[in-house]
Amino acid sequence: MKTKRGRNVAAVWAGLDEIVAVARRLSARAGLLLAGAVVAGLVVVLSDDPMLRFAAMSAAATLVTVVLLLRLGLYLSDHAERALNAAIVKVVDDDATPCFTTNSLGHIRYRNAAAKARFGLVPETMVAALQDHFASPSSVLYRLQSRAAQVGAAREEVVTRRGHSRLAVHRAAPDRFLWRLEEFVDRSVTGRGAETLSLPMLVANKSGVILFSNEAMRRLLGGRPKHLDRVFTTANPRSGEEVDVTGATGSIRAILAEVEGAGERREIYLLPSPERADPDQILEDFEHVPVALLRFSPDGALQVANRAARELTGVQQGESRNFHDLYEGLGRPVQDWLSDVVAERHQGGSEVLRPRAAAPDSFHQVTLRRVVDLGRPGVLAVVQDATAMKLLEAQFVQSQKMQAIGQLAGGIAHDFNNLLTAISGHCDLLLLRHGSEDSDFADLVQIHQNANRAASLVSQLLAFSRKQTLKAERIDLQEVLSDLTHLLNRLVGEKVRLRLAHAPDLGMIRADKRQFEQVLMNLVVNARDAMPDGGTIRIETESLRLPEEMRRDRAVVPPGDYAVIRVCDTGCGIAPERLDKIFEPFFTTKRPGEGTGLGLSTVYGIVKQSGGFVFVDSTLGEGSVFQLYFPIHHDLPEAVIAAEPARKAMVRPGEGVVLLVEDEAPVRAFASRALRMRGYTVLEAESAEDALRTLEDPTLEIDVFVTDVVMPGLDGPTWVKQALEARPNVRVVFVSGYAEDCLSEEQGRIPNSVFLPKPFSLNDLAATVQGQLH
Repeated sequence: MKTKRGRNVAAVWAGLDEIVAVARRLSARAGLLLAGAVVAGLVVVLSDDPMLRFAAMSAAATLVTVVLLLRLGLYLSDHAERALNAAIVKVVDDDATPCFTTNSLGHIRYRNAAAKARFGLVPETMVAALQDHFASPSSVLYRLQSRAAQVGAAREEVVTRRGHSRLAVHRAAPDRFLWRLEEFVDRSVTGRGAETLSLPMLVANKSGVILFSNEAMRRLLGGRPKHLDRVFTTANPRSGEEVDVTGATGSIRAILAEVEGAGERREIYLLPSPERADPDQILEDFEHVPVALLRFSPDGALQVANRAARELTGVQQGESRNFHDLYEGLGRPVQDWLSDVVAERHQGGSEVLRPRAAAPDSFHQVTLRRVVDLGRPGVLAVVQDATAMKLLEAQFVQSQKMQAIGQLAGGIAHDFNNLLTAISGHCDLLLLRHGSEDSDFADLVQIHQNANRAASLVSQLLAFSRKQTLKAERIDLQEVLSDLTHLLNRLVGEKVRLRLAHAPDLGMIRADKRQFEQVLMNLVVNARDAMPDGGTIRIETESLRLPEEMRRDRAVVPPGDYAVIRVCDTGCGIAPERLDKIFEPFFTTKRPGEGTGLGLSTVYGIVKQSGGFVFVDSTLGEGSVFQLYFPIHHDLPEAVIAAEPARKAMVRPGEGVVLLVEDEAPVRAFASRALRMRGYTVLEAESAEDALRTLEDPTLEIDVFVTDVVMPGLDGPTWVKQALEARPNVRVVFVSGYAEDCLSEEQGRIPNSVFLPKPFSLNDLAATVQGQLH
């Protein structure tokens, strides 16, 4: 019932307040209105014009009515205000807590007996009444009144010198606010009890303003402090730690103890610094810990390092060093990291840093922890040698980088092989229609030759990525080197001498003979270029038995028998910082235009794909030695049989039906024309799904499937397996720009299938298909 009555009173007050607001604005003009009414009356009396008299009479009546209404509004306003004050008086007049009503400007309109007794009758505003009660009352009052105007009520706990207070406000009407101030006097140690304490203590609010300090604190500081930053010189003092206090006679060190008080107050006590234990015994225990430990002060100065730390960092006992003098390599000053740990902005953790006094490839793992010893904060560093870990990390990163570059090179080579197949294939078709006497014949030959050069470059990319198709066979190193001697002598020129030294009974190795010759030629050319003024290149062979595994340059060579080929030169040598990069693709030490940067990366790829190893030793100004390790194969039956030369007789037209499946339209166009020119009937499909739909016709007879391996949708081996279920006798030719190992082990188990790598020529395709038919 009271709530409903309160709402009705508030609604009536709101309506009257609007009327009164208008009335007060017009009350200043009431005299003018009355004067206007008198003038209109005189016109009525003196005028003879009936119309004018009527108009004047109406104006006079209207003005008199407005004045009466204004007076009535003011009367009602005063009456409503008196009624509201009377209602408030009934509620809060006997309240023991000080209560006020104010308008929106903060002027006091009413105060109860408790407010009169506490603050008197002099203050006319709330700001003046609370000026000595707590700091910055205007901001508190504005904040609470704004919140009450929006939501109806607000309250806030305020810290005062005597304790804390709860200031609450309610919106009684649109222009009236009821305030209530509850004071809670602190009964704890603050006050008379604190004055008798022998320990210096003070009370501050959350902003650092000192609300109280006892006699001991005032005597220590030489006066009454106002803010914490005038007391402590230590930045961000923490409870339980030693701090510097600005005393009356100078700086004093003490232990800070802080107790959380009521109303977000801070009770701070100063305790005397404890006496330290026997420092010699502490240092002796610290010295013999079998872990490298260093202790730093908050400013980064080294305080002590145990024996393990001195041996690891090279610091001498008693030497004055700083943290940033010992380490670097965070990407920011290491001193900032230590400062963050001291200030607890960072929990510490571990970082791998480079010691300044050690070798460039040395690394330490440093773990920082904030410690407090008898109130004195500091940082404890635990140090471990991380050189081996960083070396493994660098090896892993390098292998990942080489793998990524290899995948990129393989993908590029695949796309280029498709383009080169179409270019060289259509060039073959044009050469068939142009004789040597034709004016375009020379241009076509140039196109064909440059396409072959591009194919050779792509082959080098595949060699680096170890994705080229190798035709491995057993080869005799002595025989291969003897056959290559004439070509190598032509490569080195007249200024450079070439010497070969063969080891007897070297044994047979297994490799692609053509690619092995490419490896030797690349190494000899590099050796020649390293000796612009002439010199000697030695090619040596040796039979080597490893009784146990050999670890070198991130590689592990298993035990066994190996044929070792060394290519030695007396050239300029390779700088040590470049030795780790020489096998990377496109890395070259030659001038622009003198090399592609693929020579040694090709060597690396071919050797690794053949199951071998390659190492290099080099000294600046003396020369380099490249060593190739190939496993020796004893009495191994030949696995690769030389392909029988293609028969010269061609299949007669109509005798062979070929289903050609290729997603690249230019390659498909060339292959279909080439096969039709050789007499085959060719059915084309641009995808595996199209090929399977074509084979749904049971009357269709197919002799050979010629299909790409990698295609959108179903790949080559997958659709061929499905097709062979109904046509088991069909022969298969797989073609791809990737190496033959792009066929998985399961996919490769397809009977009567062969692999033809791209780019292939017209004759290569025709000979392969004919070989499958016969």
